Amino acid sequence: MGLPIDKISITAIASISPLGDTMDDVWRNYQNDDHLLSLANFEGNATWVGRLPETISEKIEQLRHSDSKYQHLDKSVLYALNASRKAVASAGWSKKVETSKFGINIGSSRGATGLLEHYHEDFLKHGKLSSLASPTTTLGNISSWVAHDLGNQGPEFSHSITCSTALHALLNGVAWLQGGMADRFLVGGSEAPLTPFTIAQMKALKIYASSVDSENSLVAERSRSYPCRALDLDKKRNSMVMGEGASVACLEKGISNGALAVIEGIGYATELLEHNVSISTNAKCFQKSMEMALKDTRKEEVDVIVMHAPGTLKGDASEMNAIQKVFCNHLPFLTTNKWKIGHSFGASGMLNIEMALLMLQHQKVIAVPFHQSESKPKSIKKVLVNAVGFGGNAVSILLSKV
Repeated sequence: MGLPIDKISITAIASISPLGDTMDDVWRNYQNDDHLLSLANFEGNATWVGRLPETISEKIEQLRHSDSKYQHLDKSVLYALNASRKAVASAGWSKKVETSKFGINIGSSRGATGLLEHYHEDFLKHGKLSSLASPTTTLGNISSWVAHDLGNQGPEFSHSITCSTALHALLNGVAWLQGGMADRFLVGGSEAPLTPFTIAQMKALKIYASSVDSENSLVAERSRSYPCRALDLDKKRNSMVMGEGASVACLEKGISNGALAVIEGIGYATELLEHNVSISTNAKCFQKSMEMALKDTRKEEVDVIVMHAPGTLKGDASEMNAIQKVFCNHLPFLTTNKWKIGHSFGASGMLNIEMALLMLQHQKVIAVPFHQSESKPKSIKKVLVNAVGFGGNAVSILLSKV
């Protein structure tokens, strides 16, 4: 059963990802069929990853050295600081004293994995740790440092619900606004998972894209072979690729002047698990979350679905089955961005929201080059955004054009 929600506006969004760090850059990079993945060496093995461009990495290092307190922070925190500064500035929240008090909920799936691995290696070598090991690796690190950096006086908290973390942050922001406990909320996710141990974890699950072709030779880095085959329902093997980045959005109660979109519906569901990373064949959690988000909307009104589609065999197929169950003969245009930038885990849901907002703004779909999709809509008025993580925690958000 759906929940009634008052109108809530997304008044700004900002991100850093392989697509860039401005909305213009992101949109421009979405206009071509090239993927933005590259090969990196992890423990002597060539591995496909979605890295930030070097120019953005340099900005992150400048941020790190801009304040002595920031020098020992994990990249996941610095990514969130960068994106949050831009989002708040774009929304105009930093210009007035009365708007400096807003809620913050920015989560992460893996958290400070880079620092955790560094400190653990240091502990194994020396048997002792730096005094900064604990405070710089706690999950609450992200929102608390963002609050400090922005001089914010409102509530702030972090969480991890694996790959649906960012959309759960959006749910939390909606709940606080609906409950009258805040008028504005900064929500999103940040992820810096390109580390040896995290890469090894994903490879152990046997869901990672291969870096070799059928002839056992290295895949050409700039080839059109598309190492991540997200939304390719005919692929024969798993092809997930990990990416890094952060994205945050500014939420305000009511329909604000200049709003990028309005949140029309929210949905969420969790399904019973057979094992730690399972999802049912027909993704019952997605069926429930989409039906909940669409409670007051006819299925034919949805123009586009931004799918979670991680590039795994079961993940892509089960979400497609769920969409077909919910929409039957009225399938919207389907798309995803993971073939292009990889899967940024806790940040991925908000990067999906960004993709949806850009399509609403430019009135143009962003297609997956190797997927034969449904006919393109003549106009884009409503977009449904999906995310799900380990544990079957699905979230669906329905956005509409203002």
